[in-house]
Amino acid sequence: MSRRRRQAHEEEHENHERWLITYADMITLLMVLFIVLFAMSTVEEKKFNALKDGLAAGFGQSTSILDGSDAVLDQSGVSAVEPVVPSHFLTPQSSSDTQAVSEAMQKQNQDQYDAAAAEADRLEAIEKRIMDALKARNLQDDVQTVIDGRGLTISLVSRHVVFQANLATLSPRGREIVDTIAPVLRQIDDELAIEGHTNQAPGAPKYYASDWDLSAARAVTVLRYLNEQKGIPAERLSAVGFGKVRPLVDPSKPGSQMLNKRVDIVVQSALASENQQLLDQVMYDRAHNGTDGSRTTDENGDTDSTNASGDGSGNVVRTGRGTP
Repeated sequence: MSRRRRQAHEEEHENHERWLITYADMITLLMVLFIVLFAMSTVEEKKFNALKDGLAAGFGQSTSILDGSDAVLDQSGVSAVEPVVPSHFLTPQSSSDTQAVSEAMQKQNQDQYDAAAAEADRLEAIEKRIMDALKARNLQDDVQTVIDGRGLTISLVSRHVVFQANLATLSPRGREIVDTIAPVLRQIDDELAIEGHTNQAPGAPKYYASDWDLSAARAVTVLRYLNEQKGIPAERLSAVGFGKVRPLVDPSKPGSQMLNKRVDIVVQSALASENQQLLDQVMYDRAHNGTDGSRTTDENGDTDSTNASGDGSGNVVRTGRGTP
């Protein structure tokens, strides 16, 4: 009887409020969830960058030189402020200020034009030395020269044929021309661009796949001759082939096929590329104002060319005794 009473006394009543514990846990988790969502919705850039750098450093992709340090200008309260503009810069410029700016620009333009004129004088001096050397050997009709924005172009055009048809080998006449002008080219420091050309004869060359190959081979032939036989440093030389796309004379004119088959040696201008157009302007002014004797105007107002002919672009094409 006493044992039965003890077992009955030890029995516990069933707890009907245990659901409150589960409910409280759920409410707590929901509160944590909304706190996390709120924190993610308001990202602080500095902390986000710190997290990004930390993750990058952890994966071996750190973008900073010294980890763990921020730039001074990125710290709060020490960022650079916008400079204060003096009040006199905000006021409209007076007429005297505008005139001063205009005069400064005019002086700059004049200085650039003077530099181009000086470059034109230098190239014309080189041209004269080349033509004098050619005249001494009666080869002046085998060369045409033109000065433009690129520099001084010396075209090896010969009625005695510098290159035989379909060939890239210099003829004896061609070697004589190169031998004559090479000493002048060796004495200057300018870079030389050797440009090969073919004429506009129909069909592909006999021994080359195309006009591009033949023109490039002719350019390389002259380049190697200047370098290997005449001692001009290779660092100053470059070669390019233009095929038949840059004729010297209108292909429809009689005799043009002989002249368009040529090699040009370009003494490249020392002017900066942005000022090379000024060299064109200087040569145009000289050609039309008669300052170098290339063009004069007679009593009837007609233009007469002496030792020069226009190429249609305002440039002056010169030969020893007129255009061949």
